[in-house]
Amino acid sequence: MDTLERLLGQVSDLIWGVPLLVLLVGTHVFLTFRLRLIQRVLPLAIKLSFSRTREGEGDVSHFGALTTALAATIGTGNIVGVATAVAAGGPGAVLWMWLTGVFGIATKYAEALLSVKYRIVTPKGEMAGGPMYVLERALGMKWLGVVFAALTAVAAFGIGCTVQANSIAQMVRETLSGFPALAPYADGSVWVTGALLTVFTAVVILGGIKSIATVCEKLVPFMAVFYVLGCAVLLAVSWRTIPQTVSLIVSSAFSGQAAVGGFLGAGVMQAMRYGVARGLFSNESGLGSAPIVAAAAQSKNPVRQALVSSTGTFWDTVVVCAMTGLVLVNSGHWTTGLAGAALTKAAFADLHVLGPIVLTVGLLTFVFSTILGWSYYGEKAAEYLFGPRVVLPYRVLWVAAVMAGSVVTLQAVWSFADIANGLMAVPNLVSLLLLSGVVARETRTYLWSGNLDATAPKLD
Repeated sequence: MDTLERLLGQVSDLIWGVPLLVLLVGTHVFLTFRLRLIQRVLPLAIKLSFSRTREGEGDVSHFGALTTALAATIGTGNIVGVATAVAAGGPGAVLWMWLTGVFGIATKYAEALLSVKYRIVTPKGEMAGGPMYVLERALGMKWLGVVFAALTAVAAFGIGCTVQANSIAQMVRETLSGFPALAPYADGSVWVTGALLTVFTAVVILGGIKSIATVCEKLVPFMAVFYVLGCAVLLAVSWRTIPQTVSLIVSSAFSGQAAVGGFLGAGVMQAMRYGVARGLFSNESGLGSAPIVAAAAQSKNPVRQALVSSTGTFWDTVVVCAMTGLVLVNSGHWTTGLAGAALTKAAFADLHVLGPIVLTVGLLTFVFSTILGWSYYGEKAAEYLFGPRVVLPYRVLWVAAVMAGSVVTLQAVWSFADIANGLMAVPNLVSLLLLSGVVARETRTYLWSGNLDATAPKLD
């Protein structure tokens, strides 16, 4: 297992080297300026995102598509992933993660626009879209669409399923271990946690996208508000050190962080590498996953849903990840050598009763929602490859993987997730760059010309 872990770590470092960082960040920056700073219409995008009225072809409302996408993106990456970035890249990783979110809004907008524009209606009357359809229909590169779909269908089990289930099962076990009366039941709790997650997952995903969206519309707003308010309380308690914390995050991002306490030190490239990698793991801008559910939205034209989808990156990284990063760095526990879940747990434990509750409830709801959202991504990718007959078997296999992920220790899971993210991003980023002219033209047609309420031609 140690050999496998080292091998995966080396592959992850290779994939997330300078070329991919330049491609990802470069795409974010290029699209930001090609689309004339699309981030400046964020208030309009947020207003549109709360619309639940049917306004065009599609399976779910703007709000339903957004909350399903947020369900998939707001997960362990927002909690454990941020802690992993800080432990490996230092406080500066928080700023790089935040900047990835700010510029990533443009990329999320572009990939959602293309997915809605090139989506299809399946024989069952449902919408299907995503980078695989964009690559096939817009660029004639079906082979690359197949590559993307295969990576998504397989990678979903790591990124959106087993890693999520394992995180919450281990967190519950560690929480129970801290109470003498409950400690004897700690090890067995992973089976109980796994069983409950499995049952709830089965009940929701077997009903398809409409069932998933219905649950996410209620769960996502609650969990996000609850977690952000909890982080705000933690920061309010130690408000005096916040200015120094912000200064440290900014300075470390561009100068690196020297060794301090149990922290071994990190250079600028480490801060950037881990910040950008965890930023992508969290908000998925450029990854190509969120556009799959964006394609199911009821929208008059591609630009309206693209605006709505872009807000997902804002909420996920610019708000939620930033709050987590501030809490972790402000706590000072990152200097003790703690990493991952242990660092997060120590930071939130500073607020004795409320902190662990916020962390446990936040992680539980984040995990469950991510499992739901990613099940749809993986299912649609599998359907693209093998047709509708694969949907039910895929859902059953997904439910089984939730249980397996809960009870099996996954030492190499984060490295695997990084590798899968990087490989999925490449074909999607290629399509975004090649079709940036299409995105710019659609944006001019509907947004900058004031025709946002116009209805696009019917799907062919």
